[in-house]
Amino acid sequence: MSNDADLMKLYSQRILALAADLPHAARLEDPDASCKKRSPLCGSTVTVDLMLDGDRVTGFGQDVKACALGQAAASVIGSQVIGLDRAVIAKGRDQLQAMLKADGPVPDAPFDGLEVLAPARDYKNRHASIMLAFEATLGAMDQAKVAG
Repeated sequence: MSNDADLMKLYSQRILALAADLPHAARLEDPDASCKKRSPLCGSTVTVDLMLDGDRVTGFGQDVKACALGQAAASVIGSQVIGLDRAVIAKGRDQLQAMLKADGPVPDAPFDGLEVLAPARDYKNRHASIMLAFEATLGAMDQAKVAG
């Protein structure tokens, strides 16, 4: 899958709409924890700020500088993450990774909206960018645990 028609399918209207409507697209003023993750392959970055009550997310902000696929993933994650605990977020990350790398099923709810990224399975060079929002969120949670 590498011709122009396939690439056009990859960047579907749904992906572009998600990328254009990024929730919580501002950094938090006084977060409990922050984490910036970068994809060395493409240079995409995602910075996540969190407010936490134990291991449950109560506030979320993100600064996303990524391709449309990374932005779409960050959009789905950002729209669902408040109220979730680390276990649910880690499960979503693991399921997304399995969907992309091992032809696994679509992630369970609340991250089932990530099914829009299933066509990216064939574009391994995009996987790291797609995973950044999960990695930054979990990284911030880990930092909070260490600091707390």
